[in-house]
Amino acid sequence: MTGVARRPPRGRPAAWLGRAAEPWASAARRRLRVAELFASIQGEGTRAGLPTVFVRFTGCALRCSWCDTAWAFREGTWRKAGEIAREVEASGLAHVCLTGGEPLLQPGVVPLARHLAEDLGLDVVVETGGDQDISVLPPSVVRILDVKLPSSGMHERMDPENLRRLSERDEVKFVIADRTDYEAARRILRRDLASFRGAVLFAPAHGLCAPERLAGWMLEDRLPARLQIQIHKAIWPGRDRGI
Repeated sequence: MTGVARRPPRGRPAAWLGRAAEPWASAARRRLRVAELFASIQGEGTRAGLPTVFVRFTGCALRCSWCDTAWAFREGTWRKAGEIAREVEASGLAHVCLTGGEPLLQPGVVPLARHLAEDLGLDVVVETGGDQDISVLPPSVVRILDVKLPSSGMHERMDPENLRRLSERDEVKFVIADRTDYEAARRILRRDLASFRGAVLFAPAHGLCAPERLAGWMLEDRLPARLQIQIHKAIWPGRDRGI
């Protein structure tokens, strides 16, 4: 696959796959480590601007240079999946974002996402860093794949098969810090994502790439992508939690 470093396919242990497919009746009793659960305005993706309930899960296998939620690598409390689902439902919001950290490091996130989408009828998106197999998520859940670029220092950790696992309901995000990142993202978009029909988002890394610079590059190349600005950071500048 051009533009994404190759590495051997990641296998899932049988126990992990079993937990991911676990019926909700038993999965609801499983514990998940949650960094925070809150209602806010969605600041990214095609749902930007919509009131959304966020569940941020603890833990991540990556260490991106520009990460803005590094505190979630280790902080968090253990909560039963059923309790999380009840709090999400009680929020009264139709949109749910499961994020991190990296939510797909905890297999119990999969039955939780399925329950929220299929049993409760909520619009559920999972934001994932791209190093974990996204195929474990059901079609009822929207996958937002954050493809890592050179400035992150994690681009060689990506699972290249994920670009082939996408459906037209999913979204792909590139966080761009400099021209090198932009050219890498452009290459992936034009080759590996040439037939992808979902949304592609180019996001300037906060404080590293001026939005007007990225917008200029995109206009010059006539890219079939959407410029994404993190509107939650404009609404609540200086905050890194609960937004």
